[in-house]
This record gives sequence, C-alpha cells and structure tokens, in this order.
Amino acid sequence: MPKDPTSQAAYGIDQEPFYLATGDETNLFTAAAAARLPVMLKGPTGCGKTRFVEYMAWRLKRPLVTVACHEDLFASDLVGRYLLKNNETVWSDGPLTRAVRMGAICYLDEVVEARKDTTVVIHPLTDNRRTLSIEKKGEVIQAHPDFLMVISYNPGYQSVLKDLKQSTRQRFVALSFDYPKPEDEARIVATEGKIDWDIAVRLVSLAGKIRNIREQGLTEGASTRLLIYAASLIRNGISFKDACIATMCQPLTDDDRLQETLGDLIDDLL
Repeated sequence: MPKDPTSQAAYGIDQEPFYLATGDETNLFTAAAAARLPVMLKGPTGCGKTRFVEYMAWRLKRPLVTVACHEDLFASDLVGRYLLKNNETVWSDGPLTRAVRMGAICYLDEVVEARKDTTVVIHPLTDNRRTLSIEKKGEVIQAHPDFLMVISYNPGYQSVLKDLKQSTRQRFVALSFDYPKPEDEARIVATEGKIDWDIAVRLVSLAGKIRNIREQGLTEGASTRLLIYAASLIRNGISFKDACIATMCQPLTDDDRLQETLGDLIDDLL
C-alpha cells in the first residue's frame, strides 16, 4: 500500500545514511534544531551538504522534505495551489506547507536559484513568528514546534545577481562545508563507490590536482560526488581512465584545452 504523501511516514528516513563528519557540524545542527533556529549550509557543489541534511534528519528522527530549487520555482510551487479534481477546485499543499504542518525539516537546495518571491515566503518562518501565510486561502499557519528551515547554496558559484541578500542571510545559523581531507574523502569514495582503497586514493589524488587548477578556467573543481560516480563505473568494469574522463573531464568543461590538461592529469596516475 503506498504511503500517504501528506503523512510523516512518507518523508521519514528509515536507514542511516553514510556520513563522515569533518568537524563539529552535527553538534551545531542539533543545537540549532533544539533552539528552532534556521540553518544555512554553505559550500561547493557535491561536497556532502545534501547527505548531511539526510543524515541529520535520520539522527533527529525528523521527516525531511527536500526541494531542488531552480529558476522556474515560484513561491506557489512551495506553498501550494488550487487544482481541478473531479470537476471540483481543491487546494493542494506545496512541499513547504506540508513541512510546516507536520514538523519536518524543509531543505531548500541551492535556494538562490529560485525566484526572488520565494524568500518573501520563507522570511516569516525564519524569525520569532514562525508562520506561513497562504494568501490564496487567507490562512496563516503557525509552524509545528519541530519544523526546521534549512537552505543551501554555493558562495563561490553564484553571481552577484543570484547571491543571498543580507536580510535573508542574517536569519540563519551558517555552517560552512568544503571537500573532506584526502584520507576522509578516500574513505567516503571507497565506501560509497564500493571499490578498493587504493583506487579511491588515486581518485582523490586526481580530484586534488583538478581543484588546484581552477584558476586556469574551471568554474568548479571535481566534487566528491563525481569521484563516487567514477568509482561506480570502475566497479562495473570501466577502466580508470575512461571512468575519470566520463565523470570529470566531460562534465567539468567543454574547453578542449582544459580537457587536454585534465587528460594529462589522469595519465599521470595510470
């Protein structure tokens, strides 16, 4: 029998996600949740922000509602809208409204990608009011005591036009993330990619070299996520070189010169 999409069970995380702490982030998040303080996660793409939220939702035994933000995401997509059902107009809660009602963690991933009207909606939820206004229904919802707002963004990637305003930033407790230390990252890649340790170490070494040449034109360095992708391909019979080309060279750049440079870095590890 399918789970009721409006129930906590539909958003619960049953199994512990693998997460390797790199600092005091778990204690800080736990304290923020206990104090009902909204949390902002800052860090590069693919460094573990989403996995961290999943782990903390499991650890705190809270349902988790995740929204991947994009430029076509309107406030109404978060709050809800009227829909036509069986020749009747009925209201359907959006993911934010469901999280507010049930006391879930609402995670807005890459929040600056969403349209600006979304920040107007979340502001009353990130101060002492903890309310959500549904203008189309003339309803103001008081957030469940367990509700927690969490947002993430990549400070190094956003343009000035898409940066978070100070009026929004100062409503959050901020946790900074970065790529793990090489030994920790190798452990993550070996565990998540299910490959031998020596291959994981080589992949992490390659990622470190790629991250060091960002000033040559790369917008982003190789993420931990891409290393896990490479490990998964290798585990399924793809050669080290071909796996690295498919998961790092090709996704990171279309520039022929940069791809040649990345190819040389891969060859150095063969």
